[in-house]
Amino acid sequence: MIPHEAEPPGNLAPGDLVVARNRKWDGGAHWVVPGSYLGEDSHGWWIFQPKGSFISRPGAAFHARSDAVLLVPRTGDYVATFYDDTYPGDFRVYVDLAVGHGWNGIRPGTFEFHVIDMDLDVIRSVSRGVYIDDEDEFAEHQVRMEYPRDLVDRMLRETEQLYQAVKAQHAPFDGTDAEWFRRGRA
Repeated sequence: MIPHEAEPPGNLAPGDLVVARNRKWDGGAHWVVPGSYLGEDSHGWWIFQPKGSFISRPGAAFHARSDAVLLVPRTGDYVATFYDDTYPGDFRVYVDLAVGHGWNGIRPGTFEFHVIDMDLDVIRSVSRGVYIDDEDEFAEHQVRMEYPRDLVDRMLRETEQLYQAVKAQHAPFDGTDAEWFRRGRA
């Protein structure tokens, strides 16, 4: 089983560069998103990803069209990205089911946060409300990448719990991100 090692290095300080790096179960590259560390609260560690940041994954690269805030949770098999009304797209909350949370110090003031993306997403959108996405990808990858059965069961349970939390707007999906956007833009 992939452990959840969410505790960042002790020398991580507000303003430090944090590069969020996702990969797939088979080790394949996925999203890379830079940001700056804001701080922590009872939910976890918050990273500001400003408009204009260069975001990439195999087959796609662009500059972010708005600010976003990433939450690395203290517990749970996910990471959550929050968008506000400045985002020109439809998402407001985008929760990636993920395992293997970990941190690496690159050099003073520069860190990497990494996870293994497990395909499933819980999304709050303006037009569609709250829904679960990429169930087809999860089903395909269970076979192709040989996900362990206990991991599949764990991801399905976590997805349902997150779906209910986002739908009911339980913390941290209750507007908690607004303060972190304010800090990031200050």
